[in-house]
Amino acid sequence: MATNAYGVVHFFAGGTQDQYDASIAAVHPGEGLLPDGQLFHAAGPSEGGWTIMAVHESKESWEAFRDGILMPRMQAGIEGGFAAPPEETTVDLYKILP
Repeated sequence: MATNAYGVVHFFAGGTQDQYDASIAAVHPGEGLLPDGQLFHAAGPSEGGWTIMAVHESKESWEAFRDGILMPRMQAGIEGGFAAPPEETTVDLYKILP
């Protein structure tokens, strides 16, 4: 199945679950809810820090979330949130399976 979906992986060096919980509470619309255009979200500890994976309907959907919600809130400072920007990897997704 070809798709226009867009994947984003963020790695926060030294990141913790507490920082993730504070950050996600500030940028997501509510517990268990995804921002408009986001299809999938997963996060967990990884070697050396914390990794978040998200799939958006499109690159444009990701950019709207990034520019309209994520960056302004992170730049304003999130108490207890991640202290530094992540390493980012993006993927023009070819296939998504349920």
